Amino acid sequence: MSDELSCREFVDLVTDYVEGALAPRDRSEFEAHLAVCGGCAAYLDGMRRTIELTGRLTEADVAPEIERELLAAFRGWQRA
Repeated sequence: MSDELSCREFVDLVTDYVEGALAPRDRSEFEAHLAVCGGCAAYLDGMRRTIELTGRLTEADVAPEIERELLAAFRGWQRA
């Protein structure tokens, strides 16, 4: 990684960060960006909250039409 992390790179690394899977240098760059970027700090907070809330859901809690919409949205993000 470069010495300065972009917001796009930050978003790509959020899951690894939350799971504690970043190498020490990458974690330092991630946290340095986090300290100066309010947008990314809000994004990370939102991801943590989402993980917290969805951890309580079971497959039966999600209506089939909502599941289809979510999967379509995720596939759209992947293409973008």
